[in-house]
Amino acid sequence: MLNYKQLHYFWAVAKAGSMVRASERLHLTPQTLSGQIGLLEETLGVALFLRVGRRLELTETGRLALSYADEVFQIGNELEEALRSRPESRSIQLRVGVDDAVPKSIAYRLLTPAICLDEPVRIVCREDKLVRLLVELAIQRIDLVLADRPMPAGTNVKGYSHKLGDCGITFFAEPRLAAQFTDQWPQILNVAPLLIPGKEAAVRIPLMRWFEAHQIRPHIVGEFDDSALMQAFGQAGTGVFMAPSVIAEEVRREHGVTILGHTNEVTEQFYAISMERRLTHPAVVAINDTAHRELFANLDTQLRPSGEAVARATRSIRG
Repeated sequence: MLNYKQLHYFWAVAKAGSMVRASERLHLTPQTLSGQIGLLEETLGVALFLRVGRRLELTETGRLALSYADEVFQIGNELEEALRSRPESRSIQLRVGVDDAVPKSIAYRLLTPAICLDEPVRIVCREDKLVRLLVELAIQRIDLVLADRPMPAGTNVKGYSHKLGDCGITFFAEPRLAAQFTDQWPQILNVAPLLIPGKEAAVRIPLMRWFEAHQIRPHIVGEFDDSALMQAFGQAGTGVFMAPSVIAEEVRREHGVTILGHTNEVTEQFYAISMERRLTHPAVVAINDTAHRELFANLDTQLRPSGEAVARATRSIRG
């Protein structure tokens, strides 16, 4: 069985770059450290260091061992911090990874039920690319991933995709920009400068197919992995932008923009990916149940018709 004290001595020497510096930090003699690392190498049956002159260099196996040791001691530090900060009330911790393709407003709405439980919940959120978050899920650094797609086929991670809901997409423009358009929906998109999600967003391919089906040749002026940044450019009048219809009214109100039109032929989907086939974590259950019962249930997609919205914006600007 692996001796974790010896692993810690190896890790300390690798980080310090020399036996002497590591021995000073650990308050041990270099001879003691050398002997312990030698025992670790004997147990593993591999050499972890090579001596080059007066320096120690990691072998290829040593570099691999160091990467695992980094994870071991990082998790150990997180465990210690979690246990020390755990209140008497035994609060639940939920570690969530949010795919950066998921709009922050939707992530907030999905996670809010978790912090409204009777039992106190501490949420730890991090945002990253889906592929990296799935690795974090696999080594149990996070409990849940919120994504705009199910787990990709062929992923070497044992996990389960739980669909939370879906909705159509809505298009917006800054009022002065909207007032310039006279075409009907959706042909308005043939003449409007357009901002679209980046290539990694799940909605990107269906969106481009929808353009083709409606003979729309969009004038794309910007592509964004971050939906909040796309909305900021749209609010400034750079171009028409889009958002999931479930947050359409919120986007219109917060950014002061005009709704041009919407479609249910292109949908955005949202998933909770976990290691559980059947959800049992109380915070995750709350997220799943509220998404189905409230957020995506009976979604009102009858938004204001685009012609009326643009005319209203034009009257407001001219009058």
